[in-house]
Amino acid sequence: MTTARENTRQPQAARRRGRRPAGEDTRAALLAAARDVFAESGYHNATVRAIAARAGVDAAMVNHWFGGKDGLFAQAVLNTPFDVREIVEDVTADGPDRLGENIVRRFVAIWDGAGGSAFVALVRSISTHGEALEFLKKVLLKKLLPAITAAAGSDRPDLRAALCATQLLGLGMARYVAEVQPVAAADVEALVATVAPTLQHYLTGDLGEPIS
Repeated sequence: MTTARENTRQPQAARRRGRRPAGEDTRAALLAAARDVFAESGYHNATVRAIAARAGVDAAMVNHWFGGKDGLFAQAVLNTPFDVREIVEDVTADGPDRLGENIVRRFVAIWDGAGGSAFVALVRSISTHGEALEFLKKVLLKKLLPAITAAAGSDRPDLRAALCATQLLGLGMARYVAEVQPVAAADVEALVATVAPTLQHYLTGDLGEPIS
C-alpha cells in the first residue's frame, strides 16, 4: 500500500530523473562538452549546436551562461587549470637539481587530470583562434618557465625557457593530440625517468655555443 508520504516523494524523484535543470550542473556539462568538441574539431569547426547536443541541453544555454561561442571557449579552454605561482613553488621546492623531474611530473599530472581534452582543444584551436596561441605563450613563455629558469640560476634564461617549452609541447602533442604509443599510455613516473633528464639539461646544463 502506498502511503501519503511516498506519494509526495514520487513526483520529486521523477523530476530528478528528467531533463537537467538550467543551473550550475548545466554550466559544468557545457564546459565538459565544449572541451571535447573543441578538442575534436578545433575552434573554427566546433558549433554551439554540437556542444549543446553533447551536453544534452538547449543551445540557448550557451548564450545564457557564456554569451556565445567565444565566451564558452575562453572558459572551457583558456582558463588555466592550475595556479602558476603554486606550480612554480612546487617545482622549485627541491632545488635546481630536481627541476626537470618536478616539471614533468606536474605537467603530466595537470593535463591528465583535465582528461587531456583541454590541451588538445588548445592546440587544435591555435591556427584558427589567436587567443589560444597568445594564451599558450603567456602561460609558458611569460609566466611559468621564466620563473622556473630564474630559480635554476643559469645563464641564458630566455633560451632555456624556450627549449623547455619545445620539450613540454612535444610531450603534450605526443601524449594527448597524436596519442603516440607508448608515450600516451605511459605512467607519470616512466615519463619522468625518460623526459626529465632532457629538461634538466636545458635548465642547468651546458648549452654550448649561443644560438645566433
